[in-house]
Amino acid sequence: MSENKGFAQKVIDAGLLFIGPPPSAIEVMGSKIEAKNAAAKFKVPLVPGTNEPIEDRTAAKKIAKEIGYPILIKASAGGGGKGMRIVENEKEFDEQMERAVSEAVSSFGDGSVFIEKYVTKPRHIEFQILGDQHGNIVHLFERECSIQRRHQKVVEEAPSSILDDGLRNRMGEAAVNVAKSCGYFNAGTVEFILNENKEFYFLEMNTRLQVEHPVTEMITGLDLVKLQIQVAQGEKLPFKQEDLRINGHAIEVRVYAEDPANNFLPDIGELTTYIRPQGHGIRVDDGFEQGMSIPFYYDPMIAKMICHADSRERAIEKTIRAIDEYHITGLETTLGFCRFVMGHKAFRSGDFDTKFVENFFSPEKLVGKSDEAEDLLAAVLASEIRGVANKKNVSQPLNAPLSKWKKNRTDYG
Repeated sequence: MSENKGFAQKVIDAGLLFIGPPPSAIEVMGSKIEAKNAAAKFKVPLVPGTNEPIEDRTAAKKIAKEIGYPILIKASAGGGGKGMRIVENEKEFDEQMERAVSEAVSSFGDGSVFIEKYVTKPRHIEFQILGDQHGNIVHLFERECSIQRRHQKVVEEAPSSILDDGLRNRMGEAAVNVAKSCGYFNAGTVEFILNENKEFYFLEMNTRLQVEHPVTEMITGLDLVKLQIQVAQGEKLPFKQEDLRINGHAIEVRVYAEDPANNFLPDIGELTTYIRPQGHGIRVDDGFEQGMSIPFYYDPMIAKMICHADSRERAIEKTIRAIDEYHITGLETTLGFCRFVMGHKAFRSGDFDTKFVENFFSPEKLVGKSDEAEDLLAAVLASEIRGVANKKNVSQPLNAPLSKWKKNRTDYG
């Protein structure tokens, strides 16, 4: 409902304040095609492709050939990866078109689709923008959202490890121009795709506050929800672009009730154990308590966990510690996958893209993995237990005292 122009207008017509952008901006940015056309007027870089819904498939195939395969067929009213198909060659065009249109109709009630060039090695970079009703618009820096499965985000961080100040300023200016192109105010997110040559293109604008907004709050010290309310009340932004600074680094992991070892399929059940991590710079936003059940009617997200530190390296280490302290039993979650991401050299080096899962992850990599500190501790405990057993001349199986350790650990005895 937050991105439904009709709902927003009814709230306003009822004499209430709608905490969000004007309905006209929701309408423009709710259509990927209209959004692209609006952004083009402000010279925002766009991915090569069609600017109108596809009606003539023969003409569309000709455009696709000119752009060059692979291409993307995308639902105009889409989001969350729905109504999106990659086409590798002309032979696949008709089949993938049928699938994209069918999914667009079932998901959004709108079968309009368009095509654009598929960017290889893409990174998903988005900018948080905020505007008031007096014409002031700023960006609150970027979020890196390239760790995804099924085109949906699992790990986000701010700032991005790949942007320098010059590129950040150019992308931030483009994000502000996208907001200006539709008369936007309140909070919103402008999404870009960045290729391997660090060329960026506008993807879409989400006319709401997004799941990953806490990482922006952590690095700016701002309360975005409070600012949304102030803007809706007609107040001016209390700062200008030059007043904003990036403070440290923040990482968010989405804790989904999904099984990473089974293609991230949703899992349902009861939270038999649910113990949150705690400590300085650790934040957990959730909607569940121990003993509650995860139903299959809604999105499978249990919580989002955010860690903030003075550097990216320390934020990664804090995230690993927090994941290890986050105890959930009763169903499968994405915590193990997120820990895998934190420890992978591609993520740590910043050399990754939206194909991270495809390129680096497989279910067996979640089994039997341990860090050096845990292995050392296990070895010390095993040695101590063996010593005690020998002194007492008691035959004692070494694995009994270590039953709490993860399965498939090495027997250090």
